[in-house]
Amino acid sequence: MNVGIIGAGTMGIGIAQVAATNSCKVWVYDANSKQVETATLGLEKTLTKLVDKQKISAEKMTEILANVSIATELKDFKDCELVIEAIIENKEIKTKVFAELENHVSENCIIGSNTSSISITSLGAELKYPERFIGIHFFNPAPLMSLVEIIPSLLTEKSLAEKMYHLMKDWGKVPVIAKDIPGFIVNRIARPFYGEGLRIVEENIATPEQVDDAMRTLGNFKMGPFELMDLIGVDVNFSVTTTVYKDYFNDPKYKPSLLQQRMSEAKLHGRKTGKGFFDYSEGAQKPIARKDDALYEQIFLRIISMLINEAVEAKRLGVANDEDIELAMQKGVNYPKGLLSWGREIGYTKISETLQNLYNEYQEERYRQSPLLNKLA
Repeated sequence: MNVGIIGAGTMGIGIAQVAATNSCKVWVYDANSKQVETATLGLEKTLTKLVDKQKISAEKMTEILANVSIATELKDFKDCELVIEAIIENKEIKTKVFAELENHVSENCIIGSNTSSISITSLGAELKYPERFIGIHFFNPAPLMSLVEIIPSLLTEKSLAEKMYHLMKDWGKVPVIAKDIPGFIVNRIARPFYGEGLRIVEENIATPEQVDDAMRTLGNFKMGPFELMDLIGVDVNFSVTTTVYKDYFNDPKYKPSLLQQRMSEAKLHGRKTGKGFFDYSEGAQKPIARKDDALYEQIFLRIISMLINEAVEAKRLGVANDEDIELAMQKGVNYPKGLLSWGREIGYTKISETLQNLYNEYQEERYRQSPLLNKLA
């Protein structure tokens, strides 16, 4: 298959690597030509490391690099059967690029967007042929993270989701099919992991390091919410939260954090700027969490209850089937187990009681329960 990639950032070049590894001929385009050169040099370094670690052979590296070409303009995609866009999360910029792209590709070329939060229907509606448009959402880093969310719009041709599902399987990925709702599966269900952690810190109930430690030790999460936000980028996480909040007509469940907004304004974006919730400058030491068993239990139960409630609501609304909801959270954000099974393990009654107590304390719709939760309890 001939594949075009628009955007030569970390995600774009990562998707290019995945496609090229699976014997596709790939063309990578970026409005910033220097970025494409930087990205292809970075790809060569990445592959060299994989050869050094004996993850791939030198011959495979040569094959992958031979499969990747630099496109200097969008008309270089004229022979592509699939084009995946992976540029800035801005609807106006994306639709402008798609409008130009349609002038250069055939009517049969599938156009996909790697957007993590923008409505696929709203993007596709701007195309001449919206039936060939679909969401293909990889997770960062694309070569390592196995999950891919496939999101058909209301206008997408019915068989296209299944076709992309099988293509992603052929590429060695774990695909799931999701409804076109804000945040899709992962970015919708995962919002409380960050949002409730931020709320706990904003209220001076615990410190960021205590919240992280509680989720690692009691929940067996690989990273706590603050470490993960620093890794993702505090600004990126805030942007996704804001998009989901607005797209749900300001539903209080997804309300962004003022602390996170101030961090973004101060350019305390995490690892990429050297400082976020924690300091990553040379010689800086991470603060040690002051352990408190009762507090840790409170933190864990509050955050996990919010997460399980979101998963149950996604099940109720048919955002995806049960298997895909479980797979998405385990493969997309490395949760130690599926949230629906975790709810059964803890007991849906206990989850319901926790949320009811939070609602009684705060009197906020943020803590309303999914109508399905009580039935499961």
